[in-house]
Amino acid sequence: MRIRLPSLTRRQIIAGAVAIVLVAGLVAWAAAPAPKHYRATDQMLTVRTGPADADEVTLDTTLYLPKSASASDPVPAILLAHGFGGTKQSVKSDAELYAEQGYAVLTWTAQGFGRSTGEIHLDSPDWEVKDAQRLLDWLAARPEIAKSGDDPKVAAVGGSYGGALSLLLAAQDSRVDAIVPMITWNDLVNVFLPGGVFKKQWAGQFFGSTEDPRNPQCGRFAADICRAYLDIATTGKATPAQEALLRRSSPSEVLDRIKAPTLLIQGQVDTLFPLSEGDANARGIAATGTPVRVAWFTGGHDGGTGPQSEVDRLRLLTGQWLDHYVKGNGAAPADSFTYSRVSGLNAQGRGLVTTASKIDEYPGLTNAGATVGLRGPAQPIANPPDGNPAAISSLPIAGLSSLLGSSGLGDGISQEIPGQHADFVSEPLPAALDTAGSPRVQIRAASPTGEATLFVKLYDIPAKGAPSIPDGLIAPIKLTGLAKNIADAVPMTVVLPAIVHRFEAGSRVGITVATADTAYWSPPDPAVYTVAVDGAVTLPAIAGTPIANPEVIWRYVLIALLALLVIALAVALLVARGRARRIDRSVATEHVDTPLVVRGLRKEYKDFVAVSKVDFTVQRGQVVGLLGPNGAGKTTSLRVLMGLTRPTAGEILVFGHRLLPGSPVLSRVGSLVEGPGFLPHLTGAQNLELYWQATGRPAEDAHLEEAYEIAGLGGAVHRRVKTYSHGMRQRLAIAQAMLGLPDLLVLDEPTDGLDPPQIAEMRKVLRRYATGGRAVLVSSHLLAEVEQTCTDVVVMHRGEVVAAGPVDDIVGDSPTVQLDVSDVDEAEKVLGELAGVRSVAWSGGRGLVVDIDGTPRAEVVAALVRAGVGIDRVTPRRRLEDAFLSLVGGDTKASGERS
Repeated sequence: MRIRLPSLTRRQIIAGAVAIVLVAGLVAWAAAPAPKHYRATDQMLTVRTGPADADEVTLDTTLYLPKSASASDPVPAILLAHGFGGTKQSVKSDAELYAEQGYAVLTWTAQGFGRSTGEIHLDSPDWEVKDAQRLLDWLAARPEIAKSGDDPKVAAVGGSYGGALSLLLAAQDSRVDAIVPMITWNDLVNVFLPGGVFKKQWAGQFFGSTEDPRNPQCGRFAADICRAYLDIATTGKATPAQEALLRRSSPSEVLDRIKAPTLLIQGQVDTLFPLSEGDANARGIAATGTPVRVAWFTGGHDGGTGPQSEVDRLRLLTGQWLDHYVKGNGAAPADSFTYSRVSGLNAQGRGLVTTASKIDEYPGLTNAGATVGLRGPAQPIANPPDGNPAAISSLPIAGLSSLLGSSGLGDGISQEIPGQHADFVSEPLPAALDTAGSPRVQIRAASPTGEATLFVKLYDIPAKGAPSIPDGLIAPIKLTGLAKNIADAVPMTVVLPAIVHRFEAGSRVGITVATADTAYWSPPDPAVYTVAVDGAVTLPAIAGTPIANPEVIWRYVLIALLALLVIALAVALLVARGRARRIDRSVATEHVDTPLVVRGLRKEYKDFVAVSKVDFTVQRGQVVGLLGPNGAGKTTSLRVLMGLTRPTAGEILVFGHRLLPGSPVLSRVGSLVEGPGFLPHLTGAQNLELYWQATGRPAEDAHLEEAYEIAGLGGAVHRRVKTYSHGMRQRLAIAQAMLGLPDLLVLDEPTDGLDPPQIAEMRKVLRRYATGGRAVLVSSHLLAEVEQTCTDVVVMHRGEVVAAGPVDDIVGDSPTVQLDVSDVDEAEKVLGELAGVRSVAWSGGRGLVVDIDGTPRAEVVAALVRAGVGIDRVTPRRRLEDAFLSLVGGDTKASGERS
């Protein structure tokens, strides 16, 4: 099929070119990076630090200074601190953003990290906080920094490790005018020993993230911090002295000293520093009358930062806060509280969609809500020795939870161990229920030792799909003084971690009480406890008002508009001269009931011919195997067939319709070509549903249940695709190709990554699929599978079809026999001297495979008998592999053509 372009006059060509060049120039100007209005200066600064300023450390710093800043036009400053394990480079993009907004921004690598010297003291007031004070002194001495009297106008901003630093710095240095601590802690004792239970995985992540060849056990940690960790990790509990050491680095001890207006941003997807840590900071600072605003978002240490709309919202809140309290611009920001909830999936497959809401005042975590009744008797549960095996509620290792399932969707991974948990479940909810805050439930527990360590979990059990723990958040509790019998047990209220979550109508609410958990320390001695739940679980709620996302920067809007203008001009030029392509859209009536007809197909790439001439037909009820050595042109032919590339010549008819990109007849074709492509953060089921939604066809036409059965993934279909093996992805891709039960199914290497039982099952699936009048075209290099699966084959070699027809016809008569003989060595000698025998190969035991090349089998047998060799069996041996090798002349290597 050759394409003819219309002729244009010289004037039209010049006019069109000028228009496109002008618009392209505007697009390039809009898309080009904006010129920087700041300069960045790196410097190693040595400061006095430690108790009594007796030590020195050298800090790796960068100062971002607006170009307009000078002694006559000074600017306010921001101390921008990084998170644990990071460096100044971790906050570079934020520093550049603030510098563009007119702030001088000083970033530095905290001592014990990167190029900075010193040791890690976990934001100790004597060390890291004092370092920040010395940096504040250095800023105050610069003439370009704006001042109020002798004090610099400065804010402290940071996340996680840097967030706690901003709180502790504001408590220790009154020169700080405003702070924005994000996803940080209030009390390290509560963080690492919540409910008295050691949070071993997160603690291990902290202490395993630094390295020092001189001290392999402690890395760059200070000796007292290292000793405390080693002791707590060994015993599972902290001494009063160790708790005091942790609290020296905790804002909880100094919140009443913070007078700097505080914007507290806390993540909802965070098993390290949950919302309760931010809540404690907010209540402690506000108690002294200091202005405090709280914002939650769908991110955190377990789930990143959430969608871009969340990033934009938080940047807007931060900008407003700093502009007023540091620059002195605008009215004071409202004290309203904002939070977010994941409301669905982006229709374009770009992650999650969140809905942000606000209320006038921060309500805390224990506001009123719904009470949901629970059912279930008292149940015994076993504590395993040394906490092994243990349940999985999250994988709190530097965001690994988000990679494997615990993210903003709120369906964290979970795995309970039989015999080690008790379940208490509600009736299906009559309507959707939104909760925001800390759920509460009363439990009773009995233990033969009077002690127990338990993990209380809230489950969302949907009508369809797997149960999940919202954001992987659970409540560990260490109990003492327990009764030995459950009848004598005293009820106790358990406050679960705060969540923002929607329970859909028809879902059930579950409370699970378990023993060991992989994220926490467990008692080493085996025991059996008895647990019960009294009545109901209380789910707090907030009636927030939805708010709009921040506006997109005008530059990107302009880019989109100009891009549309370019497209409009191009279309106008082509329409002015008529249709650019002369395409035959007629229907070949003689083939309207034929799934596929390929005629004279040719594909060239400049001076290279990938496919020279291909003709074949696929009829209803057939499973056709497309075979050929590497480079034969199979994949190129399939790419043309699916409209992924244009042919140089020839045509493809699908049910009589000439195949064109975007042709409606493609809705009758399902395909898997060049491997599966899925959104890794979605489950298998969500990927299939989103794919079908993109077709715009009714949901009932998808036949999703049949697709799930084809995939054969069981409950794994509701896990995130990022956790799938290659074989699981392949099965999901085949199920996707079969959505809607298309009349023609085209599969490129469908058994790639499948194990033998799965291959055997796939063989049955494909044959069943073609029996209902549908057709299947399969490209594969597994000749034995093609022989067992396909009714017909098309053999390609060097870009051409060298054979096509039913498998039995292609296999034909046998040129090879299988002989079972009494003396293998003597038989090989006799056959090797016999004229007409091309090859003799031992097949194990007393068997020989003999290629007789047309020599009558009787002559072969007679020669062996004359030599005294006994023959037990003579079997004709012909396989598709033999036929294939004879057709391609043994050339199974790439022949130079592109496939």
